[in-house]
Amino acid sequence: MTSLKTVTVYTVPGCASCEAIKRFLAARQVPYTEKNVREDSAALAEMQARANVRIAPVTLIGDQAFFGTFDDQRPLLETALRDNDA
Repeated sequence: MTSLKTVTVYTVPGCASCEAIKRFLAARQVPYTEKNVREDSAALAEMQARANVRIAPVTLIGDQAFFGTFDDQRPLLETALRDNDA
């Protein structure tokens, strides 16, 4: 069994989709690292470089970047997590 790729969630405070993504991952017991791009300029630059977008939420699973609202990301995240045995 392969281990799950690293999961990173780029967020901003007060973002409903950011909170929904974190709840979604927690419900599936998927460990993730949260990076607040409003308070961390390095995380913002990293998010922009990895996903080529300026607006959170962005979810990275390994080298795959997902962005948009939670409703936009959810089916893609489910597939990516299933592909990673999560």
